[in-house]
Amino acid sequence: MNNSMPATPKKRVAMHPASATAGRNVINIASGKGGVGKTWMAVTLAHSLARQDEKTLLFDADFGLANVDVQLGLNAEQDLGGVVAGKIAMSQAVTTFAEGGFDIIVGMSGSGQLADMGRARLSELKSELWQLAQGYDRVVIDLGAGLESAVRSLTPKGGMTLVVATDEPTSLTDAYAYIKVSMRENPRADMRLVINMAVDQRQGERTYGALAKACRTFLNYTPPLMGIVRRDDRIPDAIRRQTAFLSRHPQADAAQDLEALATAIRNQPAKSVGNPA
Repeated sequence: MNNSMPATPKKRVAMHPASATAGRNVINIASGKGGVGKTWMAVTLAHSLARQDEKTLLFDADFGLANVDVQLGLNAEQDLGGVVAGKIAMSQAVTTFAEGGFDIIVGMSGSGQLADMGRARLSELKSELWQLAQGYDRVVIDLGAGLESAVRSLTPKGGMTLVVATDEPTSLTDAYAYIKVSMRENPRADMRLVINMAVDQRQGERTYGALAKACRTFLNYTPPLMGIVRRDDRIPDAIRRQTAFLSRHPQADAAQDLEALATAIRNQPAKSVGNPA
């Protein structure tokens, strides 16, 4: 694994700490199915926000399949498992990824324990996370793929949810299902779409158009397009080498697209919908 880190990492201070009670600094990365690049998107978006001087926390909530640390070659001394077990506080599970300039709370790879937790314990974790979130400009949450309510229960009502989809038919149908279930639970949810692995801008726009049309027709709701990320053969290279994509290939097409996505997020704050509980 790549464990090299600068000797004196830059200490970031939140420029505009967002209120955890509003949840407006939270960005949920979701998908209806696996294999659409959701975790890579979460990692690279957190890195991009940090590069734009946003103090950022990446929270790996992909219960049972947590792999943020694996993608980055990061050996974390603490993870979410210790928090769940009551051995450490949420703040003690934070690991600084010095190369990227952002913090991470590592999940529990290969364990279904978190997904099986009761509602009360999930509520406690949510409360701890929002308390911690007050010290950050942005909190990026890598949600587990699928429609399980336990996954969505961590998301605040005031947060922005980016639903990642590709042009594959199963990805489109599952992304639609995720939006449908989420909107049923919270009609005021701030749902936005990111099309990943697009051949080019035009194809990405066509993919978005097809998904937006289905939402508009059957849900009477049109989720905005937040960004299009082009397919890039250098992404697998960075993942294989367990290196941050923006560090290894900063000039790549996908890197430019993620930087643009981060800028768009900063320029379009999430809707304020009140208490996230």
